[in-house]
Amino acid sequence: MSSMFGQFGLSAAGNERPLGRIRVVQILLIAVFVVYAIRLFDMQIISGERYLRRSYNIARRVTVLPARRGEIYDRNFSDPLAMNYDSFAVYITPAEVPDGEIPDLILRAAELLKIPGRRIEEKIPPQYYYLYQPLEIASNVPFDTIAVLAENADTLPGLSWQSKPIRNYGDVRSLSHILGYVGNITRDELMQLYNQGYQQGDVIGKMGIEREYDEILRGREGMETRTVDVRGRRISRGENNIREAPVMGKNLVLTIDKSIQLLSEKALGSRMGAVVAMKPNGEILAMVSYPWYDPNLFNRSDMGAEYAALINDPNKPFLNRAIQSAYPPASTFKILMTTGLLTENLINPELRILCSGGMDYGQRLWRCWARGGHGWVNLQQALAVSCDIYFWVAGRDNMGVDRIVSYAKDFGYGALTGIDLPGEIEGFIPNPQWKERRFHERWLGGDTMNMSIGQGFTLTTPLQITNLVATVINDGIGYKPHVLKEIRDPVSGAIEKTVQPEVIHNMQEKVSARVFETVRANMRTVVTQGSARYPDNIRAVELAGKTGTAEIGLPDRWHCWFTAYGPYNTDNHDEQVIVTVLVEASNPWDWWSPYAAAIIFQGIFANQTYEEALVSLGLQNFAPALGRRE
Repeated sequence: MSSMFGQFGLSAAGNERPLGRIRVVQILLIAVFVVYAIRLFDMQIISGERYLRRSYNIARRVTVLPARRGEIYDRNFSDPLAMNYDSFAVYITPAEVPDGEIPDLILRAAELLKIPGRRIEEKIPPQYYYLYQPLEIASNVPFDTIAVLAENADTLPGLSWQSKPIRNYGDVRSLSHILGYVGNITRDELMQLYNQGYQQGDVIGKMGIEREYDEILRGREGMETRTVDVRGRRISRGENNIREAPVMGKNLVLTIDKSIQLLSEKALGSRMGAVVAMKPNGEILAMVSYPWYDPNLFNRSDMGAEYAALINDPNKPFLNRAIQSAYPPASTFKILMTTGLLTENLINPELRILCSGGMDYGQRLWRCWARGGHGWVNLQQALAVSCDIYFWVAGRDNMGVDRIVSYAKDFGYGALTGIDLPGEIEGFIPNPQWKERRFHERWLGGDTMNMSIGQGFTLTTPLQITNLVATVINDGIGYKPHVLKEIRDPVSGAIEKTVQPEVIHNMQEKVSARVFETVRANMRTVVTQGSARYPDNIRAVELAGKTGTAEIGLPDRWHCWFTAYGPYNTDNHDEQVIVTVLVEASNPWDWWSPYAAAIIFQGIFANQTYEEALVSLGLQNFAPALGRRE
């Protein structure tokens, strides 16, 4: 009996254990169900709106809407120099292309776009295959090509296109160095500018005004967000689609007068060199550098060969010779010397020095440019006829190298003017300490003599010489040259900012107004009695200026300078214009700079075209044969 009860007790216990386990499982299942129910209730009812918004974000595609760049005008705000026209850009989003199909897609796209496949491959290297960001593979694509792409859209996964404004510069010719051009941002540029809001695929200014004022011109990109299905097709046009319109960049009005620019361009002709026309307050009216280039080249997808030719051109068409090349200033430096000699009372201006055509110094014969000599000349006469011997003696025996260097720095030589164009160089003013460090040689009297007539190691830019003349006109005040005049609203045209003159050097405490008046009078005699009396003593306007011929070690050619201003007989600086012309020694020698300046002044003050000015000056049969490069 006991054994039976024992057996029964074991059996009862064994039955209780499974029942307990079942209850535990039931409780767990109920708990899990309750948790899931609560979670589903939270997701669908309490947090449903939040998850709905998140689902839209996951299924949304964001498209950047490029902003139109601001337009650029000349000073009269009537003739746009840089505009926009509508075009298309084509993109590939690598992550949307099925695995292994990118190479085939590139070949197919290259065939339809009629561009080399390697150009697309360079823009989509293998390390970019995982990106969901659209990568631009072609720009300036015509509508006919876009139509073909649309017809083949089903066979081009990951390929898309959108409208993208393209820059158009018209026939700007010599304005190319001022305007510059735009292009797609490079990797190096992106690394430098990323923190300023620039992104992959942005179009940025590369040179000139386009680069200097890129942040003002570029505007603000827009954005379109739309809901799509797994194939990227739009599935909704309701409130879940968001569009933020792009904002056009500001319009810029330059100080450039297009008519004076064209006049200066034609006056220089096809001679390598530069022209700067500027008002005494620093406003640049014209800036020409020859040779130039066509900025519209960078809008073409097939520019490779032409761009390579420009890069390899020994004449360097991308170089703005007005601010990016430095030359010996030659006898234009004598304006500075005259100012220093008069200010320091280092020489009696009426003292006459004999110029017999040559002088012995340092065991060599120093020859004046006039081999027959100028006879006995005083300071005014020496500047008028540009006598080298007078300034050799005055510079070596009276002024000295330290004073010459000091006045050169006061006038801004050896320093940037700060013009609002990229790439300006400083030029160079030597001194005894520099020569000892550079050549391990002592500064000699002959070095001072060379420096006194703007030769030797001294280098300056055409813009710096123009600014020197402006400082003389302004009684010692030098203003920062600039090419931007105004910033305007692109819609209303209202002026938002006007550039004001900015003083960059002031010599009034050092040099009196009376000295500058004497210097200007002496510069006037250069035109009425001296080296420029034949080409520049014109009827349209009274001029004052200085010629210059810079030796470069060749027996048959030199750099040819002329800088002048007019009208001479006025105290109203608003009426005055300074013109500096440089013709490089790489051209056949024709002493053209004074004649080019005469044409420019005639055109400005007689309101004549280049052709009309030639006739008025009697140069119509003379100019075409001078220094023309075929």
